[in-house]
Amino acid sequence: MNTINAQTIELKFRRLLRLFIFFLILSGLTAFPLQTEVSILHGILKNCSISLLREWITIVNDGLEATASKYPFLFYGTDWLAFAHIVIAIAFLGPLQDPVRNIWVIRFGKIACMLVPVFAFLCGTIRGIPFWWRLIDCSFGVVGFLVLHKCYQYSSALESLSNNNN
Repeated sequence: MNTINAQTIELKFRRLLRLFIFFLILSGLTAFPLQTEVSILHGILKNCSISLLREWITIVNDGLEATASKYPFLFYGTDWLAFAHIVIAIAFLGPLQDPVRNIWVIRFGKIACMLVPVFAFLCGTIRGIPFWWRLIDCSFGVVGFLVLHKCYQYSSALESLSNNNN
């Protein structure tokens, strides 16, 4: 019975962690075509009834266009942002291989997710990012934390089952 339970928990753990890794990589990859993505979003939102969103995306689009024309090297920073997302995602391959021994990676991820709101509110305030946009940024940390917390619970359950079998 414990073997079946352990297999079920491990399957759930792996599925959830793979989903987390996928979205971490995806969010990193979206940093490469930032100007194109915002330009498309700007075009879509031109007739949006939510003026706050439309106005903010217009400002962001204008800023990206001006940066691209005069200082394209600044986009190198978003390239490194994408790289960091991918490298962090690679770290989570350890827990996929051994969820119990590599639980520290899950802890690391949870801490990183908890720091997202801190940085969003601190740096967002300094950089003039609207409050409501900072809440959107914070949601990535909150959702990531919840996913990793569930992974942590699964990993802890696997450890308990392993200790009970020994």
